[in-house]
Amino acid sequence: MRIDGFDYQRVPVAEEVALNVAVGGSGSPVVLLHGFPQTHLMWRHVAADLAADHTVLVPDLRGYGDSDKPADTGGETYAKRTMAADVVALARAFGHERFALAGHDRGALVAIRAGLDHPERISHLAILDVLPTLDMWDVLRGTSGAVGFHLYLMAQPPGLPEQLIEGSADAFFGHFLDAWGTSPEAIPADVREAYLAASRAAIPSIVADYRASAFIDVEHDTQDREAGNRLRMPVTVLQQDWGAALGYDAAALWHGWASDLHHRTVSCGHFMAEESPAEIVGALRELMTR
Repeated sequence: MRIDGFDYQRVPVAEEVALNVAVGGSGSPVVLLHGFPQTHLMWRHVAADLAADHTVLVPDLRGYGDSDKPADTGGETYAKRTMAADVVALARAFGHERFALAGHDRGALVAIRAGLDHPERISHLAILDVLPTLDMWDVLRGTSGAVGFHLYLMAQPPGLPEQLIEGSADAFFGHFLDAWGTSPEAIPADVREAYLAASRAAIPSIVADYRASAFIDVEHDTQDREAGNRLRMPVTVLQQDWGAALGYDAAALWHGWASDLHHRTVSCGHFMAEESPAEIVGALRELMTR
């Protein structure tokens, strides 16, 4: 499946890694990064709207969709630092040295890392429904933390998580599509099947992405926190009310990472770019005026 009106290219971004990217519109550049268990298609409504006055780049992350899925060697292959470098290289391939960046879920973790590692490249940053990795692990505790069971499963050494997921892939990935949304009609049957097919074909790389967030990504976040490194650009964070559910102050945690911050709790479900695209477009357009 494709985003209507967008062109598609495969763009080399690292040694032996090319990303599948949908490109549309004209004007100042915006890059949109998808989440789990999805592909670039999750941005189909938002991207089409933004393309009216922006150049919009919508890639599949490395390890997902139709992008390359290199074998994980040494733990850095799917570090968010590595994946953020992919995004910077992708924008540069289209002639954009500076761009706005929005990420959802896993893509949001890549976007955060891009903002910390490449502040001169990211003009504006939008984060949809995550906490920074370091804070995410801190708030998962007690029985309420069971909502993040998949984080612990995919953090295990290579072999077992992949085998378990492969044994019932559609049930595993479909669980999140069902449990995390509040508007089932937002993900029609053909899009759902596209997500499931893409996820079935990417189990080792998806697990490697999550495993990195239990190890090397935590190391990188810890280094930034100890060094006082913060996001320097205007930041907008849209989240469900996970703080109420898990017992933390989401806005306060985010203020520790960004000084120019707009934080808002939304009423839609996790898949907000599909459930409430007009709200997301409005937030992104407002962000890019700051």
